[in-house]
Amino acid sequence: QVLLRESGGGLVQAGGSLTLSCSASKLNITNVGWFRQAPGKEREFVATVLWTGEGIMYADSVKGRFTISRDNAKNTVDLQMTSLKPEDTGTYYCAAGWGRYRTGYQAWGQGTQVTVST
Repeated sequence: QVLLRESGGGLVQAGGSLTLSCSASKLNITNVGWFRQAPGKEREFVATVLWTGEGIMYADSVKGRFTISRDNAKNTVDLQMTSLKPEDTGTYYCAAGWGRYRTGYQAWGQGTQVTVST
């Protein structure tokens, strides 16, 4: 089973930027997605990418602001977040799998907290 680890979370002001990173051994041959969960809400899809770098999809709420990318030589998948809004606040998880639904994912990281202040 893939053991995923997220990093890069933190506190940022609205309008700012943050880059999250997901790492794991053999991530270079793993499809990956990012999800987030705000307090009291369901975990929701953010972005996903196939191990080839193709098949990129975004949630409508982040399209044009977030970019998912991968470096297979380093076994990392990044989520670059710009123009952050308070509603982007939550715990961000990377997961092994692909698609918009949680059922398409087989393993999850522990999450990293992102807080966007007004």
